[in-house]
Parts: sequence; C-alpha cells; structure tokens
Amino acid sequence: MQAGISVSAGELPGVLLHVAVVRPVFLWGAPGIGKSSLVRGFAESLGLECVTLLGTQLAPEDLIGVPQIVEGRSRFAPPAAIARDEPYCLFLDELNASSAEVQKAFYSLILDRRIGEYELPEGSVVIGAGNRATDNALARPMASALVNRLVHVHLRASASDWLQWAGTAGIHPWVLDYLRNRPDHLWTAPPKTEEPFSTPRSWHMLSDALLSYGDDVTDETLRVLAFGTLSAGHASAFRAFVKTVRNAFGLEAVLKGEAGWPSAPEDRDLLYFLAETFRARLVKELPADKHSGSPAARQLAHRGKALLVELAEISLEIAQVVIASDDDGRPVLPTWFLVEVSRDLPRLVAARA
Repeated sequence: MQAGISVSAGELPGVLLHVAVVRPVFLWGAPGIGKSSLVRGFAESLGLECVTLLGTQLAPEDLIGVPQIVEGRSRFAPPAAIARDEPYCLFLDELNASSAEVQKAFYSLILDRRIGEYELPEGSVVIGAGNRATDNALARPMASALVNRLVHVHLRASASDWLQWAGTAGIHPWVLDYLRNRPDHLWTAPPKTEEPFSTPRSWHMLSDALLSYGDDVTDETLRVLAFGTLSAGHASAFRAFVKTVRNAFGLEAVLKGEAGWPSAPEDRDLLYFLAETFRARLVKELPADKHSGSPAARQLAHRGKALLVELAEISLEIAQVVIASDDDGRPVLPTWFLVEVSRDLPRLVAARA
C-alpha cells in the first residue's frame, strides 16, 4: 500500500492519541524506521502495558484459544497474553505478513475488540503495523474486509525527529555528528539484493557496537561494523568521517587553507567524503542569484572554485561529484556558479558532459 500523505515520528503520537483510542490503527512503513518502538513509547505514555503479537509467528488457534468444557458446553479459552483484566495496548506487529487464516482470526479482535467470549477491557488500544510490498519485505495482500476495519497511517523516516531523540538516548557521538552533517544518510530504500542498508535501526545497532568497543576501535574493526550495518556508500563515508574526527582533519580546515585535499591512495574514501561534504555546503550556502548573496557566500564561491581546481588535479572523477546534477539530470548547484566553474575549469565540465 502506498500513500501520498505520511507522518513523521514526531507527529505520530498526536495522531495515535486521537485516533487509536477510538479506532484500530494500522501503521505502514519501511523496515527499520522505528514503528515498533514508537508504538511501545505511545503505550507507555498512556500508562498502558504493550502486548506484542507477531503475525508471522502465530497460528489461528494461538488467537482463538483452545476449547474447554464448561457446564457441559464447549467454549474457547483465549490465551493469557490476550485475556487480561486491565486495559492494555495490543500491538499486532507484522500483521500483513501473517497468513490469510491468521488475518481472519484478527477480524473480530480488530472490529469487535473480542475473541470468543473475551472482550478487551475498556480503555484498551489496538494497533497493527507492517511493511509494504515495495520495501522488498515479507508482505501478503490484506483482504478488503480487513483493510476497511483499520485507519491507515503511513510513517516516514525523519532525520530531525531521530536526531532529537538520539541526542538524549546515549547514541555514540560519532554517529550523532555524522548524521547531523549527512541527515540524508539516515535512511535508504531497501535494496533488491540481500545486503545491509541504512535505517534508524541500523545506525542504532552501529552505535551500540561502537559503544561496546570503545573509542579505541581499530579502523579495520570499524570497517567490519560499518559495512555490516549500513549501505555500502554510507559505510565508506562514515569511515572517512571517523578519520577526520581522529585526525582533527575536516572540511573547515580545507576551506580555511589550513589543510589541503588528502591525496594519498589510501585516503581516497576520505577525499570522497570531504568532496560530498563540500558539495552539500555549496548547495546549502550558495544563493540562487549571485547578486543576492551575502559577503560570506561570495567568499565561499570564490574559495570553492579554487578548491575545485585543486580537487580536479587529484581526482577529476571526484571533482565531478561536487558539480553533478541530481538523478533527474537537473543542476543542484546554482547556474551562475556552474557557469563560472566552466569558465575557470572547462575540462571539468567537459568531462562531466
């Protein structure tokens, strides 16, 4: 299921507070963006225990219960995990990955808030969650009857929300500082092949591993950890970032002329990282109109052209990364800046074409 409208992690609690207390909600989202933790946090904010049922690990009888003979008649005894006396939050995780039979078993629980003769206590909340088929995750079609019994909310990854949370959650400072500089690396779409990819969850896993090793983790170990949790491009950039931290070598030093571009073959990942960071700085601070820029922006443009010349001497390919267009072929940097670059460094633009 796709939706043009989505909510961020910061917006979700407000939506759930007004919707989930009156109607069951289904939370859609890509793997690793925090659906489960957000639901648990919402339940905690209401003072409710969160009981999680994984749809992929259930059989219909796990919900319906087993039959018992009571006063000569049979009735189903619901499982203890569900049959509680106090109100709680029932979280049906991976609901749309469960079999059709299990989904049918959820119908009465979702619509009528009951299983057999057991009814959820007043004040209980029912929330389901699952991944989309387009995320290359396990997902089965939901019957229209089940779809129509739920209010559907789509969650998107938000770097600002995650960083706000991470700042007080003990996330490793290398991870925090890196994502503050490259918030676009927080999440990437799941690949079609079986390989690690970047999500809020995977960054959290990397942070936990780094905290376990301590700051004296070797570069080779860092390589294993980063490439074992993140998308390959992000892992390489993160390693390069850590090099800048450890050697007090960063883009600011290059911009101020206190250091040059790293040129050693073994520092190519560092050079690529600095070039990408340089590109992001130019995109952020150069004005669309040359004449409307501040003195600082004009100084950055002047210094930027000189640095592009120096970078092209080391690697024309990486210099092209700085001025590259977006995936749709549209220029990312201001046109006036690209015109001046083409005048000062025609071979860079010619090579890009």
